[in-house]
Amino acid sequence: MEKITSFTIDHLRLIPGLYVSRIDRVEGHPVTTFDIRITNPNEEPVMNTAEVHTIEHLAATFLRNHKTYADKTIYFGPMGCRTGFYLLLAGEYTSRDIVPLMTEMFAFIADFEGDIPGACAKDCGNYLDMNLPMARYLARKYLKEVLTDITDERLNYPA
Repeated sequence: MEKITSFTIDHLRLIPGLYVSRIDRVEGHPVTTFDIRITNPNEEPVMNTAEVHTIEHLAATFLRNHKTYADKTIYFGPMGCRTGFYLLLAGEYTSRDIVPLMTEMFAFIADFEGDIPGACAKDCGNYLDMNLPMARYLARKYLKEVLTDITDERLNYPA
C-alpha cells in the first residue's frame, strides 16, 4: 500500500507551525487541508485529550461563526498523535493566507472565559473531559512561539 501524504513528512525535522498538508479537488473545487502543529513531534509531550477536546470545541465554534470563514469551514479536529489539529477549508490557500485567521482563533481560545460551547451531556459524548486552563495555555504558547512574527520555516514543511 502507498503511504499517505502526511506519513511522508519527516516528523524528526517538523517543528510547531502552520502548514498546508494537501490540496484536494472535490467535484472540481479545491479543499485545503492545514496541519496546525502545536507541539514538536517526538520531542515534546503530546497534548492530553482534555485540552485537545477543549480546543476542538472552541475552535470549531469560532470557525463556524466567523464572518468570513464560516461557510468555508469544512472540518476542524485533532490529529490522532495529539501533536496538533487539521483544518479543512473550501478553497485554495497558502499557510500565510490564514495566519490572520489562526491568530484571531488562538487569541479567542487564549482569552476564553465561561462555559465551553457544547460541553454538556446533551451536546457531547465526553463532556467531562475538558481542560480550559490548559487549552488557554497552549493557545497562548502557540500565539507567542509560532504565529507572532511567523517565519517561512513554520509555514512550509521541512524539505
